[in-house]
Amino acid sequence: MSATPVAQPSSALLALNAVSKRYNVGLPNEAEVLHGVSFNIARGELVALIGPSGSGKSTLLNILGLLERATSGSYRIEGQEMVGVDDEALTLRRRTTLGFVFQFHHLLPAFTALENVTLPALMREGRVTSRQRDKARAMLDAVGLGQAMGKRPGELSGGMQQRVAIARAMVLEPPLVLADEPTGNLDTASSDEVFALMRRMHTELNTSFLVVTHDPRLAARCDRVLELVDGRLVRDQVTVAGRA
Repeated sequence: MSATPVAQPSSALLALNAVSKRYNVGLPNEAEVLHGVSFNIARGELVALIGPSGSGKSTLLNILGLLERATSGSYRIEGQEMVGVDDEALTLRRRTTLGFVFQFHHLLPAFTALENVTLPALMREGRVTSRQRDKARAMLDAVGLGQAMGKRPGELSGGMQQRVAIARAMVLEPPLVLADEPTGNLDTASSDEVFALMRRMHTELNTSFLVVTHDPRLAARCDRVLELVDGRLVRDQVTVAGRA
C-alpha cells in the first residue's frame, strides 16, 4: 500500500515533507537512517507508528519531539517550520506544543505523584502557581489517582506510574502527545487500561497522539497506522477504529 499522507496540509497539526536524517555527514562512516519520510497528522488524530527494531522509529520520534534535527526536508508544527530554527525556538515550541510519555515513565522518585505532574509547569515557567497545582490535582483525578497524589512512584504499581506519566504529559493540554511504547513495560490488563485512558484523553481534549508501539492490538485501535521499514514510510493506513 502506498504511503500517501491522509491528512491534508491545511488541517495538519504536524506535517513532514521528505524528511531525511544522516549521521556522521561527510565522514567515511556516514549513514542515512531516514529516507525522505512524509506524512501529516491532523488535530485530534490518534496515530500508531510501527516497524521492526532498527527501522528508524526512535530517530523519527526524536525529530518529531524536537530533540534531534532533520538533515533535510521540512517539518512544520502548526504551520511553523522547525528545520533550521535556533535552539531557543525549538525549546519554546517543545514546551508549549508537545507532551511526552515513555515506556519507562521517568518519574522523579523523590517527588510525589502531584509534584511529578506539576513538573511541566515548573520547567516552562520556573514556578508552579496555585492554579497550576489545582490543574495537576484535577488531572490526577481524571486518570483515577485522586487518592494517590501524595504517594511517591515507588509506592505505585507500574500501571499507576504510567497513569501519572500521562497526567504529566497532559496537564498543560498540549496539542500533540508523543508516546514511545507507553504500554511496553506493562501486563495486558494494565496496557488496556493505559491505552483506554489515552483514548479518553484524546477524545475529551481533542489532543493528537502519535503512539510508537510493537503491539498490533494497540495499533489496530488507533485511527491510523504508519509503518516504517529501513527508514522509509511503507504504509499510511486508516484503521477500522479510524473509520468508525
